[in-house]
Amino acid sequence: MRKERDALGEREVPDDVLYGVQTLRAVENFPISGGRPHPALIRASALIKQAAAEANMALGQLEHSLGRAIARAAAEVAAGQWHDHFVVDPFQAGAGTSHNMNTNEVIANRAIELLGGRRGDYHLVHPNDHVNMSQSSNDFFPTATKLASLALARGVVSELRELEAALSSRGNEFDAILKSGRTHLQDAVPVRLGQEFTAYASSVGKAATRIERACHEVEEINLGATAVGSGLNTHPKYREQVAFCLRALTGFVLRPPADLFEVTDSMGSLATLSTSLKLLALELIRIANDLRLLSSGPRTGLGEINLPPVQPGSSIMPGKVNPVIAEMMDMVAFQVVGNDLAVSLAVQGGQLDLNVMTPVIAHNLFTSMDLLRNGVRVFTERCVAGITANAEHCRELAERSLGLATALSPYIGYEGAVRVAQEAQARGVTVRQVVLEKGLLSREQLDAAFDLRRLTEPGLAGV
Repeated sequence: MRKERDALGEREVPDDVLYGVQTLRAVENFPISGGRPHPALIRASALIKQAAAEANMALGQLEHSLGRAIARAAAEVAAGQWHDHFVVDPFQAGAGTSHNMNTNEVIANRAIELLGGRRGDYHLVHPNDHVNMSQSSNDFFPTATKLASLALARGVVSELRELEAALSSRGNEFDAILKSGRTHLQDAVPVRLGQEFTAYASSVGKAATRIERACHEVEEINLGATAVGSGLNTHPKYREQVAFCLRALTGFVLRPPADLFEVTDSMGSLATLSTSLKLLALELIRIANDLRLLSSGPRTGLGEINLPPVQPGSSIMPGKVNPVIAEMMDMVAFQVVGNDLAVSLAVQGGQLDLNVMTPVIAHNLFTSMDLLRNGVRVFTERCVAGITANAEHCRELAERSLGLATALSPYIGYEGAVRVAQEAQARGVTVRQVVLEKGLLSREQLDAAFDLRRLTEPGLAGV
């Protein structure tokens, strides 16, 4: 053990850990979820400390031997070393102070080792005076959250583009398959199965673009605001210098904010990102549920498509196969919608000169993006990519649909078409049969009016 002191007094810290006394207190205070910081947050935190050290050295604020040791220690953390020493629960002190001090202490103690000292010798490298120079938890933690979010969002968007391509591929493959449309879950005019799938692809593509646009807002970072937005205890050029250093380290198009006070008070950009994830989730729920309906059966449902069978579906009903991947996608999306509510409550929970609820915003954003990245990948690979169509069954249902009566309106008027549809329904026959029996149209006129392919495109039926 080694002895360390903070503002509350002296404590013994295990000598084999890189964190220090303030982290120890946080671990004791917050045994809440059993979780630890997301790896993306740890990496983002280390990159900020590295960029801050480089900026402070460039501005003559930090002695170069200390700055180089801090930057090297931070780079090691960013590369994946020492993550086991980041131990603070995601549900912690407001504003992420506990996580910030965990980061400061780990990097300080590693820098001390690099300079030949012993862990805990903060006269050599101090967590607050040196590692945290020109920073506050209040600008550090939102920036770390933004950097981690940008990194994770890339993975989500990449998987969405794969899903978009898979849906578009199914749309091209199914373009010639004619089927009944359905509105209000009732018969409607014909559509092509390919049109339905290309529409799904368009929705997913729009959702991906919406996330990319939200990320543009997130690229506005908080560094240089320090405690309340005033930039107290920073060099006048620090804000621009640290953004320059962080851009070089991350490759993100990061920029200082127009108003440091606003980004300290408001987590609106993170709310925008969370909302874009929620809107994606709503689209995924709709698409997954459509696939479940279209594949329902196989004998007593719609049965127009087949989802890949990936596992037995029942512990009691032999031979049953369920749409488990689509069900998984629904559950992932439900969780994302719930996470967005938590983010929304935290974003509106800011008071006066600071929003202290950033840790729960970060936790829910990261959880949503992990779930979406993994869920969408599985949905694409184990469901959408293997969908097949029952073309003959689709056409048979389309020819029986009462929605075909719509094509009669240009010939016999809306009221006449209503009477035909009602009779076909009452007698259990097709619309075509009623028209022929009553002699309302010649066979040639009826063939032209009920050309299913033409009914799926703009124009007047039979014209």
